Amino acid sequence: MNLKKLLVFLVFCYASTSVLAQPISQDEKMKWWREARFGMFIHFGVYAQMAGEYKGHQQAKGGAEWIMNRMKVPVSEYKEVAKQFNPVKFNADEWVKMAKDAGMKYLIITAKHHDGFALFDSKASDWDIMDATPYKKDLLKPLADACKKYGVKLGFYYSQAQDWVNPGGSAARKLMAEGWPNPDSTKIDDYTKEHKGHWDPAQETRTFAQYIDEVAVPQVKELMTNYGDIAVLWWDTPTNMTDEAALKLQEQLKKQPHIITNDRLKRPNFPGDTKTPEQKIPDLSELDGKDWETCMTMNGTWGFRNSDTRWKSSETLIRNLVDIASKGGNYLLNIGPKPDGSFPDASVERLKDLGNWMKIYSEAIYATEASLLPSQNWGRVTRKTQNGKTTLYLSVFGWPKDGVLNINGLNQEVISAGMLQNGEKLKWDKNGNQVTIKIPSQAPHAVASVIKVEVKGEMKTWFGESGKEKMKTGALD
Repeated sequence: MNLKKLLVFLVFCYASTSVLAQPISQDEKMKWWREARFGMFIHFGVYAQMAGEYKGHQQAKGGAEWIMNRMKVPVSEYKEVAKQFNPVKFNADEWVKMAKDAGMKYLIITAKHHDGFALFDSKASDWDIMDATPYKKDLLKPLADACKKYGVKLGFYYSQAQDWVNPGGSAARKLMAEGWPNPDSTKIDDYTKEHKGHWDPAQETRTFAQYIDEVAVPQVKELMTNYGDIAVLWWDTPTNMTDEAALKLQEQLKKQPHIITNDRLKRPNFPGDTKTPEQKIPDLSELDGKDWETCMTMNGTWGFRNSDTRWKSSETLIRNLVDIASKGGNYLLNIGPKPDGSFPDASVERLKDLGNWMKIYSEAIYATEASLLPSQNWGRVTRKTQNGKTTLYLSVFGWPKDGVLNINGLNQEVISAGMLQNGEKLKWDKNGNQVTIKIPSQAPHAVASVIKVEVKGEMKTWFGESGKEKMKTGALD
């Protein structure tokens, strides 16, 4: 390389670095997230190996990822379970492609859940997939590569406070009755009350401050340093968290200046960028214009559980996605892989159904905003506003049998109306603030069919009476 080319190259590098280093506004940072509307949550770890069962008993309450705490599994026993955890069927390309094909724009995986087990090669603890299991491979590196390959944003879930294996981590107290009918239940419950939720002396050989400094902070640093661009850091359950610890963890995020965080690091002084209602879609009265994301399971548990066959139907999942988008939120839908690293068949089937719907109707989801027209008894409405006009997407759940769809509360002048899937033009009449659209006799899609309506004027989301109720955000467990 001659001197001239070298100088050009150095100037380019400097310019690129300068651009990357420039701070961006909150709206610019949140732009991709607000446009995505749909993401995949993955709960995976040693708990999958136990699949909700211990000593011949099914876990009485809660998600299977809580089995160590609820069943009061001793640290030494749980470490023995890890020696069986060998996800040989894990295929990063398959996981990410399934997410992409389902219409999901980002993926968030439990880099470390409350059991403290890290799915990555951590130098801060040997309680990780490299050192504690026969698999001995970093799960996050191939996942990061696959996300980059398929254009899916990558995020990490990290349990910053609770850690039931690394000494010093906190433990939310759960009664023995939530696990199994242990004959020593009363004694164990008394012990956990006296020991801040801990049930094994091995958990208390270090202080919480030591755990933060020696495990949590260095692991978050590893996650922010070793896997390329990280779009989201998803904190969970700030049990016994302090502001001091939160500041130390937050400092590590500077390595990813555009990263989005949720509201679970430490309340109330660290609100993050997004609210996190769990297993619940907020009512209109809870909306206040702030960014929010509903995380939800496909069945009744986050981590894999053999006995849980309470699968939500594809119809429910599709309509949940539409409902959430119509209120301006994101849908983070969970998968709990089996211990061999494969997705349960029921999850795969539902992802395919979601993908088939999104192939036709994704325009009604991506980059849309809440419309907050008065509630329509036939379905939900999303909108896009630009260049002096607004496009409304009417997702119809209950297709009218009389061939007429009524839209209430629409004051704007209608420019056009048509079927989204094929562009078929539809006739309409307007009487005051009610629009009547003549529609085909049969619904194009049995679950949700979309009609696209363009109106004059740039409609804005008006929250009105919304926000009068506080959004129920955070973990339910």
